[in-house]
Amino acid sequence: MLRSPFDRNVPVNLELQELLFDYSFQHLGVSSQGCVDHPIVLTEAVCNPLYSRQMMSELLFECYGIPKVAYGIDSLFSFYHNMPKNLISSGLVISSGYQCTHILPILEGRLDAKNCKRINLGGSQAAGYLQRLLQLKYPGHLAAITLSRMEEILHEHSYIAEDYVEELQKWQCPDYYENNVHKMQLPFSSKLLGSTLTAEEKQERRQQQLRRLQELNARRREEKLQLDQERLDRLLYVQELLEDGQMDQFHKALMELNMDSPEELQSYIHKLSSAVEQAKQKILQSEVTLDVDVVDSKPETPDLEPLEPSLEDVESINDFEPLFSEETPEVEKPVTTIQPVFNLAAYHQLFVGTERIRAPEIIFQPSLIGEEQAGIAETLQYILDRYPKGVQEMLVQNVFLTGGNMMYPGMKVRIEKELLEMRPFRSSFQVQLASNPVLDAWYGARDWVLDHLDDDEVWITRKEYEEKGGEYLKEHCASNIYVPIHLPKQASRSSEVQASGKGSGASGGSAGEQA
Repeated sequence: MLRSPFDRNVPVNLELQELLFDYSFQHLGVSSQGCVDHPIVLTEAVCNPLYSRQMMSELLFECYGIPKVAYGIDSLFSFYHNMPKNLISSGLVISSGYQCTHILPILEGRLDAKNCKRINLGGSQAAGYLQRLLQLKYPGHLAAITLSRMEEILHEHSYIAEDYVEELQKWQCPDYYENNVHKMQLPFSSKLLGSTLTAEEKQERRQQQLRRLQELNARRREEKLQLDQERLDRLLYVQELLEDGQMDQFHKALMELNMDSPEELQSYIHKLSSAVEQAKQKILQSEVTLDVDVVDSKPETPDLEPLEPSLEDVESINDFEPLFSEETPEVEKPVTTIQPVFNLAAYHQLFVGTERIRAPEIIFQPSLIGEEQAGIAETLQYILDRYPKGVQEMLVQNVFLTGGNMMYPGMKVRIEKELLEMRPFRSSFQVQLASNPVLDAWYGARDWVLDHLDDDEVWITRKEYEEKGGEYLKEHCASNIYVPIHLPKQASRSSEVQASGKGSGASGGSAGEQA
């Protein structure tokens, strides 16, 4: 049952999730046959809908039979992993991953869910933008510019410009371009399109082509002979009508043949007869000799109407162009290597220049790819403006960067520059980058489990799942805020009957008073 109208739009792919769990349990050495008798710590999205958590808890408890589970946010696990232990801290967590970017305010060690903001941009959109840029720049290498290669270029060659406009102006200088452009070599084959066959193999292939061409010519002659013979028989039948004196039928047949006089009929009969005799002689000669008769493009005799080829297996005449261009040499000439007119390796190179900064810049300027969203700086300013000045000073003293999309060189310097522009004069702030932006979430969850393994205040047991539902959540330092949804109670049938009775009595009294 859906607990809110918003839950209806939440996609849940439990079949894929079950496959991922089976894969993880198998590689961790945990048997998923029957049950998994280990506690599970699972990360979830910020402000995760209750319906998604309900389906996940149902999968864990009903399918795998786990004893207890705890939910947390990956960026908060990374945040507390990099903070000194036993320190209740406040700050701003900027987490940018593969699909989206979150900015999470932390007040006295707990998430302020009301002021969390999400930007629907991450590493996936940056890779797609870089792919479009390079495909437009190199339209001849569309197939080689794959998304996986673009992700590799992003990880190894991209960086964040401290000042985007100023950095673009630097790239206009030819010397700066030559010193900073990165050249990527695409895979290619250096083998030239030349014949590597021996003289015997070439001779055998030529003989096969001759035989195929001979068979093709023989078939075409037979078809043409059959059509001419049918036409000749029809004309002879019309001539017999004239000889028999059936003038009406004769004139009607002439009109169907689009002829004007008997003389024209006799002329066509003579031409077709000679053409049929010549075709028969050529077919007899082809059976005796192995010479190839080349069919001219011009018709041997004037046809009454153009003939269309009816063979479905007629191959292109381009395959036999070498047979017509030159005669078969008696001695094979040595094969000469064809030198290319340009360097193939240089042709298959990508020059990545301003694309190094344009692709990751979209998280600060989403308008570069046509997204009507605010960037990190604008969203950060919007969140800070929702707090008093004292709370703002406390938050900016601990700005924490985590997530794989925060690993670009220059990211920390760019965030510091944006904060310097938005904060008051002579105000201070501190920006810290996670020691390992990709794996600190896992390390933080591991440390959290070791510290709270026996703490029943943070784990959801199977009994609590059955009593309070799958959407139930126990809060802790790295978790979401649990906001249960209270559905309005429906009035019972007895109360409705009593209310209707009272209403009818009151209406009856008023009617009596009116009477």
